[in-house]
Amino acid sequence: MLKAVDDMPFHPLTDPGEADLRAYRNALGRYPTGVAIVIAGGGGYQPVGITINSFASVSLDPPLVLWSVERSSSAVDAFTHAPGFTISILAADQGAIARQFATSKHSPAERLIGAPLADGPGGVPMVEDAAARFDCHLEATFPGGDHVIIVGRVHHFDYDDGQTLLFQDGGFGAAG
Repeated sequence: MLKAVDDMPFHPLTDPGEADLRAYRNALGRYPTGVAIVIAGGGGYQPVGITINSFASVSLDPPLVLWSVERSSSAVDAFTHAPGFTISILAADQGAIARQFATSKHSPAERLIGAPLADGPGGVPMVEDAAARFDCHLEATFPGGDHVIIVGRVHHFDYDDGQTLLFQDGGFGAAG
């Protein structure tokens, strides 16, 4: 049951401190999102990969998608300059892969080691048995606060009808 607006403890973000940013992140976490792996490469860049939940369709004609990466990521240069990238929307049983590509214990290049990957049509690896996969060329990048927004033109895709992995409140679940 929703509380009346007057009963809700609103948090101002005019001068956010660490506690306010944690509360803001918790509020954002209430929205369930899909989970995907982005791998960039080509053009002299060694393939690198990360787990994301910031994926969205932009346009059907031309076929454009977007996602974002933290400016502080050690692989931001590859993600914003490599000519190609793949997005693999994870299947419900691929939580371990999501964690592997999200870990800070390994570099974005080391995360690919031992992962169930296949060569994408454009030469950039993609996750095997993912719920959907998109092979993209870098179209544009835009500043977005502490992130860079990346737009890609989809050149190839595939998908299956299985359940997808969801992320909400810091944990994984499956889409019904």
